[in-house]
Amino acid sequence: MAAIKFGPQLKELRILLCQTSKSSQGVRDFIEKQYVPLKRSNPQFPILIRECSLIEPILYARYEFGVERSFSLQNLQSEEILQRIREIAISKSK
Repeated sequence: MAAIKFGPQLKELRILLCQTSKSSQGVRDFIEKQYVPLKRSNPQFPILIRECSLIEPILYARYEFGVERSFSLQNLQSEEILQRIREIAISKSK
């Protein structure tokens, strides 16, 4: 995995997922395989993971000035989630 460094405009990532649903399987795989290298690349950056029964997986990105954007992770594979995070890392809050 190539290192992803988050720019100063991105303040926080929150990942919400279900512990058992099929639509969250890719998110569970992402956490298992990609979370540690991502966190090592950004040790001070807050990446929050929240599990809750019967919810659809979603990624929230919080930017400067409290601006938030959400991205559905439903039925995505681990690699697709990593690509989505790469896109978020270089995008602006608009």
